Amino acid sequence: IDAHSHTMMDAVNEFSFSVTSMTRIRDVLNPKDISIYRALAGGVTTANLLHGSANSIGGQNSTVKFKWGRPVEDFVIADAPPGIKFAMGENVKRANSQGQPGQPPRYPRTRMGVVETMRDAFIRARDYKRSWDDFRAKKTKIQPRKDLELDPLVEIMEGKRLVHAHGYRSDEHLNLLLLADEFGFRVASLQHGLEAYKIAPEIAKRGTGVSIFDD
Repeated sequence: IDAHSHTMMDAVNEFSFSVTSMTRIRDVLNPKDISIYRALAGGVTTANLLHGSANSIGGQNSTVKFKWGRPVEDFVIADAPPGIKFAMGENVKRANSQGQPGQPPRYPRTRMGVVETMRDAFIRARDYKRSWDDFRAKKTKIQPRKDLELDPLVEIMEGKRLVHAHGYRSDEHLNLLLLADEFGFRVASLQHGLEAYKIAPEIAKRGTGVSIFDD
């Protein structure tokens, strides 16, 4: 089982915005990718297909069972817990790269900015959730506008969608754990987590998992 894979994906990152929670890996699955055959040959049967790490909050995952020669509908595990990819650090802020040719640098450009971007998204999602709660409770007669960006974040706060977070430094992952405390959700997995040992008590206290590189 591969806990963090980009196999059979025709696209990995959506670079346009720093928050792209409206995008779905399900929409870019390629059942003819030769990597599926190679994964099966190596004994990998199942994978958590995650969006890339170019975004503070990336796209929604797909959990698949590899089946060479089968249609794409046969790959997706229907009852797998839905997830989403978060990311922190250089892959998001890209302070050491030139960015896209002809395009201005995208916010954020610092580690502080990455956390601020996440917090801003959850503040908007919390307000959005409250407006729907009020409408359903008939406190207001005006139905809120549906927001495909904020719907997955509401699912996170409601415990219906798992957060898988790319990061390398312990301060990045600790900041995310504190942000999760602030908005009342649990981070499912810290991906890569090379410095997770530095904050092991904080991780254990919150029941979060760590997926570490195996070299």
